[in-house]
Amino acid sequence: MQLLTERYRKKIQGVISCYDRIVIHGTLPGFNYARGMASFLKSRNIRIFDYPRFAQKLRDDIRTNAEAIAKEHGIEIQFIQKTHIRKDDIVKNIIKERGAHPGLVAILSAMESCQAYKPWHDKRTHQTYLRYTQGKCLHYYFYFVDKTLGLCYLRVPTWCPFRLQFYYNGHSWLASRLTKNGIGYTLIDNGFVFIEDFNIAQELADSFRVKTLHHIIDSYAKLFCSIYEQFNLSYHWSIMQAEYATDIVFKKQSDLEAIYDNLVRTAIHTVKPENIATFLGRKLHGLYQDDMGNNFNIRIEGSRIKHHMGSAAIKMYDKHKLILRIETTTNDISFFKHYREVEQREGTTTRKYAHMKKNIYSLYDLQKLLCNANHRYLEFISSIDDRTTGIKRLEKTSKSVEENGHSYKGFNFFNEEDLGILQAIARGEFNINGFQNKNLRQHLVQKTSSQVSRILKRLHLHGLIKKIRDTYKYYPTKLGRIVIATGPVR
Repeated sequence: MQLLTERYRKKIQGVISCYDRIVIHGTLPGFNYARGMASFLKSRNIRIFDYPRFAQKLRDDIRTNAEAIAKEHGIEIQFIQKTHIRKDDIVKNIIKERGAHPGLVAILSAMESCQAYKPWHDKRTHQTYLRYTQGKCLHYYFYFVDKTLGLCYLRVPTWCPFRLQFYYNGHSWLASRLTKNGIGYTLIDNGFVFIEDFNIAQELADSFRVKTLHHIIDSYAKLFCSIYEQFNLSYHWSIMQAEYATDIVFKKQSDLEAIYDNLVRTAIHTVKPENIATFLGRKLHGLYQDDMGNNFNIRIEGSRIKHHMGSAAIKMYDKHKLILRIETTTNDISFFKHYREVEQREGTTTRKYAHMKKNIYSLYDLQKLLCNANHRYLEFISSIDDRTTGIKRLEKTSKSVEENGHSYKGFNFFNEEDLGILQAIARGEFNINGFQNKNLRQHLVQKTSSQVSRILKRLHLHGLIKKIRDTYKYYPTKLGRIVIATGPVR
């Protein structure tokens, strides 16, 4: 099958795939669960009910450090009191004035929820220990431009156990690599609208090194949250959120506009649950209980279609009206499985198909899995963009068919009544959940139950829908989805 990128190669500048938004979570071993924290206090001869005093001292140290850093750089810590104020907007305005050169950009603070512990005495067992609780504390957001990663932030809570959050964008990292290698580019927000050499840019994107990232994060944790060093601990970094984008960069906005609306309209009607699972490298089984579906949104920047399955999703949207972006995202990378070394309970190791570890060093293998998901989606939209076969099937669907001496006329895509029928079965919820006679009557309000039954028979004989065995439920067939996408359904 000819990919969309090959079909429109004369209208495309190039294709670039790389990580987009990455959020990393930092925890201190021994501090990040109540029993471990209690053991630490015991090793330091600190009473359980003296824990608040112990935590308050550390809180004051972090505040003092933040104020000292702000004073050193001549900036003021801005407290964000209203939830509707976006931190990113504040930082963008500051960068417009100061420029994007490396260094500290801003320190923002806000009262936000955090994990906490509280001392507890069990009167029944007479045991004293720490219990997990959810609280609120002051958080500092240190925004800075790193010479390698670009604009980043480190979120530092002021209360124990000090779970950190680090953010950077893979497009900013790639931009710094392009600059270092003397390759011209134009980056708007987090999208390249021009790259001098896409092939070299892809080689650079694939040369990402997690060890370098690890060293950078450690250095900023030491700078902005230095209290952990006094306990001879080091942070463990895990992937909290990851996005991997494949950008097809067109030469002109009009070239993308000519195909984009049809791609989105077709995808929203044709993508079924098993397709979503296939895109994401999974198999759909009858016991699957998690959320799954399609969403279509109109945004200020353009429109977007999103197919989600549990904690993972794949999206397609037109960025700056010039980039066709396919992006796979996950809020839990253990959603994905791959062959890796697994340690058995008895201590032996073996290679088997297992859930991905959340450690940041999984970014290597995760990159391949997310890239493959994007490619499978690209193959899918390339097939629905090829309308040649669909037109032939459209002609076949327009002809009458007979069964047991009864004639069932074909579908006229320019007839208002037939068009209404096709629009009804093409609805997104029917594509995911199927439909029955009563569901169809809600959209064909002037039709009786017997009339809708004949319509269902007509659709079935023309191969546009299929009936699920031992049920009264129907789904659009693959032929039906292609024919409806090809026809002038609005």
